Amino acid sequence: MSSIVTLDSNIDSVLRNIAEKVYAGTRIDNHDAEYLFNHASLSFVGSLANHIREKKHGDNTYFNRNFHIEPTNICLYTCSFCSYSRLIKKRSEGWEYTLEDIMDIVKSYDGKPVTEVHIVGGVLPQYDVTFYANLFSEIKKHRPELHVKALTPVEYHYIFKKDKISYEEGMLLMKNAGLDSMPGGGAEIFHPEIRDQIAGGKCSGEQWLRIHEIWHELGGRSNATMLYGHIESYFHRVDHLDKLRQLQDKTGGFQTFIPLKFRNQDNQMSHLPEVSHVEDLKNYAISRIYLDNFDHIKAYWPMIGREMAQLSLSFGVDDIDGTIDDTTKIYSMAGSEEQNPALSTEELVQMIRRVGRKAIERDTLYNVVQDYTDVVFEEDNLYKGYVSLPVV
Repeated sequence: MSSIVTLDSNIDSVLRNIAEKVYAGTRIDNHDAEYLFNHASLSFVGSLANHIREKKHGDNTYFNRNFHIEPTNICLYTCSFCSYSRLIKKRSEGWEYTLEDIMDIVKSYDGKPVTEVHIVGGVLPQYDVTFYANLFSEIKKHRPELHVKALTPVEYHYIFKKDKISYEEGMLLMKNAGLDSMPGGGAEIFHPEIRDQIAGGKCSGEQWLRIHEIWHELGGRSNATMLYGHIESYFHRVDHLDKLRQLQDKTGGFQTFIPLKFRNQDNQMSHLPEVSHVEDLKNYAISRIYLDNFDHIKAYWPMIGREMAQLSLSFGVDDIDGTIDDTTKIYSMAGSEEQNPALSTEELVQMIRRVGRKAIERDTLYNVVQDYTDVVFEEDNLYKGYVSLPVV
């Protein structure tokens, strides 16, 4: 058993019991998770989370080569946390791509070793079932091997309702058109007490979960997120994690959980202060401890910045997303740490190496594309004297 349990006499009996559960591979419950949020130190949860992370993945840290396409930032919904979207009456401040515009972006990556296109955006009537089915089909015709990860339940709920088809019919249609997997966006906080205040009018938490469940039943994989650090309490965070864990027990279709930090620039909740980096790391760690049936925890580096992404690798995180590029504006417009989020593959690999982890390029489904452990870059000599951050 870890020395954090056997040597520190200041750990109270509840924390000691939680640690014993973790090291025994036993699931913690909701009360345990809330207790960790309220009473555990950052080093305590970091040690437990890192134990789980290394048990599952060792030092392996995953990334992929991807690019984002956002068809529009004009949206029917007015989420109070959103800095990205613009109302229809202000559509001159935004963009609305045609299918041809989007295909031009896809084609601009011809010959480049990207493996995934990530498509999410605002909700507008012209972006309907037919539009997206045609888009997915055109992408697959042009580049069959490119993985299409597209649209959240917020978008699917709207377009299926508009076309008067069931979730089951709609998701099967999307799969047949070329959809490969679903991103985790739009989850926000499931509990209606919070969701109704920050994302009223969008699909409910139950509807979000049901659309993912149907996708899993079709054999598809997806991700999950949680927007934290605004008006929610620790109870609401744990309730959110609990609903994800229950669905994962049922379907096994989730791959990755991505905590998303609320950023307060240029939105209706700008009066709220952002939570600290300590809170960010604690949230990653407790998510890793609680979601025992999720294989991966991801830190979205454009949102929290490169240094925090590196630190998160000692707090349960084993994935830092992808190379992306500056086509994604969702987080930069909200005041994220990275205003021009783009990294080359070499930069990502070096970022991972500098904190003593192994860089593994994956595809969307976590098949290994390349292990960079023994790959030498020209700049490697620059870091011979670098002192790595400690692994908790």
